[in-house]
Amino acid sequence: MPIPDSWLPSLVGETTQPYYQQLYRFVDEERHKYKVFPPSADVFNALRYTPFNTVRVVIIGQDPYHDDNQAHGLAFSVRPGVKAPPSLQNIYKELRDDVQFHVPNHGCLIPWAEQGVLLLNAVLTVRAHQANSHQGKGWENFTDAVLKAVNNRKERVVFLLWGSYAQRKAEWIDTTRHTVLKAPHPSPLSASRGFFGCAHFSKTNAVLQAAGQPPVNWQLADL
Repeated sequence: MPIPDSWLPSLVGETTQPYYQQLYRFVDEERHKYKVFPPSADVFNALRYTPFNTVRVVIIGQDPYHDDNQAHGLAFSVRPGVKAPPSLQNIYKELRDDVQFHVPNHGCLIPWAEQGVLLLNAVLTVRAHQANSHQGKGWENFTDAVLKAVNNRKERVVFLLWGSYAQRKAEWIDTTRHTVLKAPHPSPLSASRGFFGCAHFSKTNAVLQAAGQPPVNWQLADL
């Protein structure tokens, strides 16, 4: 699981920490005993598709999808050809209402990542069909280090914090330099409590443009 080169200067110190060594061994042992998602080559896709110096927006997820052929290393995203899960369907509904988004025939968010939208789960692996099975094993330490590296950037970054889990990360985001937008999680359990109508996508683009950056093209082409 090599960390992509653009992130190494910010994260190389993490790889020498005892927790990271234990985490690496844990994931390796899990892969020998069970099916683990996403595949090893995809674990750091969020960092691979969004190099460090391109990050403009951060969307924080919690746990990879745990059903077959879904997870590929980007929060809320699924592989081409896989039906969009309920939370992503709700994200699409809000996009449709907010920025006249046409709902595509897939749930692959790679085009967002390639525009500087870091789609980062707090936990980067999961045992097949067992939600949250890799929580508390060290991934949270690592992904917090990723977020703190982004926070240290001089350029303005928009953090979209959906749900209480993601919102706990706000305590160490420097809001004098960055923008934090909060809303309930887009899951079916909570989307109607304020995720719908949050207008985070148009607000994000307004912040970026005010900072002299191009807006994100949220529209995804059909595949």
